[in-house]
Amino acid sequence: MAVPDVTVVVAVHNAMPYLTACLDSLVGQSLAPGRLEVVAVDDGSTDGGGALLDEYAARHPGLFRVAHQPDSGGPAGPTNRGLALARGRYVLFLGADDRLGAEALERLVAAADAWGSDVVVPEQVGVNGRLVPQGIFHADAESVGFADSALAWALADSKLFRTDLIRCHGLRHDEELKVFSDQPFTLEACLRAGRVSVLADYDCYFLVLREDLGNATERAGVLDRLRGIAALQQVAAELAVPGEELDAIRVRGFSWDVPRLLGAGFLLLDDRLQERVCREVARLVERFGAREVYHRLPVAGRVRLELAVAVRPDALRDQIRYEAAHGEPPVVVEGRRHYAGYPAFRDDRLGLPDELFLLREEPVVEAAPPLNLAQQLWRGIVPAQVRRGLRRHRVWRRLANSVNGGRG
Repeated sequence: MAVPDVTVVVAVHNAMPYLTACLDSLVGQSLAPGRLEVVAVDDGSTDGGGALLDEYAARHPGLFRVAHQPDSGGPAGPTNRGLALARGRYVLFLGADDRLGAEALERLVAAADAWGSDVVVPEQVGVNGRLVPQGIFHADAESVGFADSALAWALADSKLFRTDLIRCHGLRHDEELKVFSDQPFTLEACLRAGRVSVLADYDCYFLVLREDLGNATERAGVLDRLRGIAALQQVAAELAVPGEELDAIRVRGFSWDVPRLLGAGFLLLDDRLQERVCREVARLVERFGAREVYHRLPVAGRVRLELAVAVRPDALRDQIRYEAAHGEPPVVVEGRRHYAGYPAFRDDRLGLPDELFLLREEPVVEAAPPLNLAQQLWRGIVPAQVRRGLRRHRVWRRLANSVNGGRG
C-alpha cells in the first residue's frame, strides 16, 4: 500500500454542526487521490458526530479511517490515538470545528518537500471573531526561529509536522492536560526541528470560534489553563537555548497567557479560587524566571503578575477594575524617569518597587564642554554670518579652527 503524503488527524467530540464543514473541506482538497488520508477519532460524541464520520467514511472509501472510543475528557487522548494510526509522511492536526482551504494540503506538502521542513506553519484565519495572532504570517519564510520571528505566538498544533520527527522523539500530547495539550507538543517539535517554515501566501487553515463558545479552550477552567501554561514553560526551560530563544517563549507566556487569566474573568471567581490562582501564578513566576523578562512586558501585565505573587487578590481586583474604567493611567514624571501612575504605585501597603511601573527613562544628554576665553572672544566679536563667510576661505578657516578647537 502506497504511503500517503499527509495524514490529517481530527479529534471529534460534540462538534456538530461545524464538523460537516470540516469534513467537506477535507473531501474537497486538491491533492490527488491516494496522497491524503484522514484519521478521525470520535471521542464519545453524543450529538451525532460519530455517525456522521461513519457516513463520510462509507461515501469516500480510502479517504477516511474512523475510530470510536468513550469520552476521554479532553482532546489529547483522541489526538494521540489518531497520531498512532497515521501513515502519512506528514501529519496535520485539524480541529473538528475548523476547516481547510481547498489547496492547503497540496501547498503545505510542496513547501515542506521543497524546503526540507520538519514543521510548516500555515497561514491561519480566524472565523466568527476567533483571535489569531498574525505576526508570523507577514511573508513566506523558508526558515524561522523563536529569536527572529513571532513563532512563540503560534504554538497551536494546527501545523504540518514531519512524521519522522514525531516518531523519532516520541512526541505525544499530554493526556493529563485538559486544555493547551497541543502547545507543549508543538513547542517541543519546533525546538527539535531541523527547520521550521512559514507558508503565508494562501489562507490554509480557518480557525472557527463556535457561537456557543463550545471550543475546548473556551470551556476550560482557570486552573486547567494554568497547568497547560506551566507544561509549556517547562518544555521551554528544558529545551530552549538560554537567551533570546528562551526569552521569546517566556515573554509570550507572561505577557499574554498568564495576564489573560488575571483580567475580567478573575473578578468572577470566588474568593478561595482567586487566592488559589494567585498562588499558582506566584509559582509560575518564581519557577520560570518571569522577572528576567519583565522589561519586555507591558507595565499593566507585570503589575498584575506581582500583585498575584504577593497573594493580594483584593489589590489585583482593584487593578483590574481601574484598567477597565480608566484605560491608560496618568504618567508620573520624575527627572528622566516616567512611571505609570496606577493606584498601586508607591502604595505603602503593597510595597511594589518603582521599577515595576517604569515606562521609560530619558537618555542622558551630554552637554558640550564650555568655551575657553579665546573661543568666547571669537564668537563674541565676530558675528555668526561673518564667521560662516570666513570659513569659505582657507586661511581664515585655519584661524577659526585654531581658535575654536575645530568647532568653528
